Amino acid sequence: MELHKEIAFEKNLAEYLAAHGWLYSPTDAGYDRERALFPEDVLGWLADTQPEQLAKVVKPGGDVAKQQAQLLDRIVKVLDTPLDNGGGTLQILRKGFSHLSGKFQMCVFKPESTLNEKRTADYAAVRVRVMRQVHFSTAHQQSVDLVLFVNGLPVATIELKTELTQTVADAITQYKTSRLPKDPATGAVAPLFVSGARALVHFAVSEEQVWMATRLAGDATHFLPFNRGDDDGGAGNPLNPLGPRTAYLWERVLQRDAWLNILGRLMYIKHDTSTDPISGKTARSSTLRFPRFHQWEAVTELTAAVTAEGVGKRYLIQHSAGSGKTDSIAWTSHRMARLQVDNVKVFDSVIVVTDRNVLDAQLRDAIKQIDNDAGIVVAIDRAEVAKSGDIRSKSGLLAKALLDGKLIIVVTIQTFPFAMAEIRKNKGLKGKRFAVIADEAHSSQSGEVAAKLKAVLTAEEVKEIEEEGGQIDIEALLAAEATERAESDAISYFAFTATPKAKTLELFGRPPAPGEKPAPFHVYSMRQAIEEGYILDVLTGYHSFKLAFQVGKNASGGGGGGGGGVEEVDQAKATKEVMRWVKLNPQTIAQKAAIIVEHFHDNIAGLLDGHAKAMVVTELRKSAVRYKLAIDKYIAAKGYGYGTLVAFSGTVTDPESGPEDFTEASMNPGVHDLRTVFRGDEYKIMIVANKFQTGFDQPLLCAMYVDRVLTGVTAVQTLSRLNRTYRTPAGTVKTAAMTQVVDFVNEPETIREAFEPYYTDAFLETETDPNLVHDLSAKLDTFGIYTQAEIDQCAEAFVRAASDSALRDKMFAAIDPAKKMFAGRYQAALLANDGRGDKAALAELDMFRKDVGTFVRLYDFMSQIVNYGDAELEKKQIFLRNLSRYIQPDTYTAPIDLSEVVLRHVKQIDRGKTDIGLGVRVGLHGLTAAGSGEKRDPTMVAFQAVLDRLNDLFGSEDFTEGQKVSFLQALLRTLLDDPDLVQQAKVNTATQFVESPDFDHAVTGAVADNQGAHHKMSEYFFTNAPGRASLVADIAKWFRATVVAEKTEAG
Repeated sequence: MELHKEIAFEKNLAEYLAAHGWLYSPTDAGYDRERALFPEDVLGWLADTQPEQLAKVVKPGGDVAKQQAQLLDRIVKVLDTPLDNGGGTLQILRKGFSHLSGKFQMCVFKPESTLNEKRTADYAAVRVRVMRQVHFSTAHQQSVDLVLFVNGLPVATIELKTELTQTVADAITQYKTSRLPKDPATGAVAPLFVSGARALVHFAVSEEQVWMATRLAGDATHFLPFNRGDDDGGAGNPLNPLGPRTAYLWERVLQRDAWLNILGRLMYIKHDTSTDPISGKTARSSTLRFPRFHQWEAVTELTAAVTAEGVGKRYLIQHSAGSGKTDSIAWTSHRMARLQVDNVKVFDSVIVVTDRNVLDAQLRDAIKQIDNDAGIVVAIDRAEVAKSGDIRSKSGLLAKALLDGKLIIVVTIQTFPFAMAEIRKNKGLKGKRFAVIADEAHSSQSGEVAAKLKAVLTAEEVKEIEEEGGQIDIEALLAAEATERAESDAISYFAFTATPKAKTLELFGRPPAPGEKPAPFHVYSMRQAIEEGYILDVLTGYHSFKLAFQVGKNASGGGGGGGGGVEEVDQAKATKEVMRWVKLNPQTIAQKAAIIVEHFHDNIAGLLDGHAKAMVVTELRKSAVRYKLAIDKYIAAKGYGYGTLVAFSGTVTDPESGPEDFTEASMNPGVHDLRTVFRGDEYKIMIVANKFQTGFDQPLLCAMYVDRVLTGVTAVQTLSRLNRTYRTPAGTVKTAAMTQVVDFVNEPETIREAFEPYYTDAFLETETDPNLVHDLSAKLDTFGIYTQAEIDQCAEAFVRAASDSALRDKMFAAIDPAKKMFAGRYQAALLANDGRGDKAALAELDMFRKDVGTFVRLYDFMSQIVNYGDAELEKKQIFLRNLSRYIQPDTYTAPIDLSEVVLRHVKQIDRGKTDIGLGVRVGLHGLTAAGSGEKRDPTMVAFQAVLDRLNDLFGSEDFTEGQKVSFLQALLRTLLDDPDLVQQAKVNTATQFVESPDFDHAVTGAVADNQGAHHKMSEYFFTNAPGRASLVADIAKWFRATVVAEKTEAG
């Protein structure tokens, strides 16, 4: 009965193929076991397509059978030649073979053009065959369920299991134990299973799942899932109301054109020279690369979409880490480079944007095997410039490559803007069409940001890049280039990213149906990658600490403010500055360094057979310098012997740490390439500041110590450095349980919120409102900083400046009145009220400055989605873009003096481990409000009050979060039982109620009632402790909000 069900499954699959263009052999009659060929199709194909060549080696007058046997033996010899020497099935299918005086092709793949009638006819003559129950050895009578042939050469095998009796795991076990290239008992060779020499891929199939392997090696065989992913973004396959979940295999993948396209244009032999990170041994290997399902589907659907839609569209491919983006980009590049529609080439050149040498190398390796043109790929780098001789620059080489119509041009993030500029300005490129394929995984270092790129970055991002050596990600760069509207219909964009931001989704996503929000074109989710075992879940061991400290002013200090007066500062700004000062304080860093080293020593160092590594992620370059010194000092004192590296850009001046400037080179003496030396056993810990947080693959990383704020995409990309899988030479497998994150800054909930949108598929919860541009424009006009005449003058000069440099002076002359107006009003506000300043006026001007930046960025972004068709808006953004650089805050505000601040006490409170679970589908949000800030009167307080408030907030390390919540909830319940207090909350405004002395008395009474359970916490309310009043005010606001909410609900 069980066998009957499996036979029915096998029969149905084979008959489906037979009904859709495949030849069908119900038995293996005619199969040559020794040669592992189907001679009838081999000879039939050659006779049908190359009769003249065949006649040279199989002559009618001689012994035909003998000559045919010699021809077949020649094919076998070529097939059995090692892959590295040009042998194997893939090579013979693509390159053919020679025998005596004859030259033969063993396959013709679908031509891009139909103009060559002979090739079109030969493609139609290709014989694809499915054969059932193929006996694969002369030593026994075992058979494999199905074998797929192309022109008589076996290219795939399939073992089927029906879920009613067995699972796909049973098929995998069968391959590992009894489908071996060499029989362990008899020593007999089964050529059908020799890797690359006959069948190229082996499928284990049930009605539920498909798995595949390209090399059979007993227990060492590694099968990979070839599944679509379920409806929830996880592993497996979705329900199929029409039949088995795995029907896509025979209905889509084995469809004749699709199957031959995989063999002709996707599969390749990956040649690797790798150094094992533990043993240090360098090994060269050749492995067959068969696309995983999501790779095949993405490339196939992109090709179909471009064929149908033409040039000028945008495609967002959201593929998780571990998805094999390098191969996906290589295959997409080649398809777009060769694609023709109606015998017309779609793209003149394909530009691939990446900073990965590995992508360039893999691109060349793959494409030279699937394309006859060896020079199809050109990289614009120093090495190519050196080889070119007459061309001295990368930009010159780039221009030549574009003009020469090189099919695939690989550029760095830095070079990409020059490519776009060349396309726009070079008359020789007018009318040509381009595909831009961007790999987001690796970011670029940059000391300064081009004005065009600033348009798509926030002010904070610009500051981080220019001052702290931050990284420019490819999404920002792509968005910046997409804002150049000229000739946009001549460029198609393909953005590959694991973590699209909301802005990226809006710019490069597409609505699945009219009226719907933009979504990625294709998705391979983080969840699916984790469940399929390609990456690890790094959030299972999240260990957080809380900072507790007390700060004060040095008794010898004069109190600031000149003449003994009280120094007043903006509370928000001062709080931020003091917090940064505390985090950078040597005492704080020394404490954390000890925690890091001891945690590593106790929990990490012994993992992966003693080869595990860790990364310390810091916020500032100065932090990285101080951590390096503190960690090295602690390691030396303990005698642990761990080597450390530090990575940051530029130069750091820190007199407290040493008299000389610090650089990456000076702090890593004798080290030239951090990536390379970190692979070895000498260095265990790497400290980074805005480096190696994206695109750094080090599988030995097991721990990450985080001392910087992480949110959104940055959190996902940074923590994902831990997710790479690895197996040591001794066989130890890296698991999720081995990865640990120790976080000194972030709440676990914040990290969960960052990961959640990318766990399944990124989608937009809300889209950006296009009318925000108009609203913000009108708001800016009300400030009275500029006039319409100045805008007109600036825009006219800007447009003409490209051809007449003298007009630039006119442009700046147009900006000058607004610049002076802003500066004059700001200075007047600073000096008002006898030097104390006009706080409201300053707030208004600060809001104008922020709104200018918001308007410029928002217009650049939205004008790619909405055609405003408004010349006045275009002129205003030109004017404001140039004005914004002259009204930055650092020009007008003095730094807060922290020279008298001392750190009295600091402690790291261990809050334990948390398993951050993911699963809820959470969307991304576009802008629905911009420039919506209102005029704010900054809370100006005595600087000492800032210190007191911070001590109040961060000094109470004796209480757990649960104790605090319990105490406050009991307090609220007691207060709500007071009817007079509830009535006051109902009839008074929030301000009146908060300032009421009755509430303070009520709180004290309520605390007394609840004192027994929280004695030490209760004592705080019977003191004049700093911050008590603020805390009582906060409780008052909470109480009133509760009363109002209850009143609203009641009716």
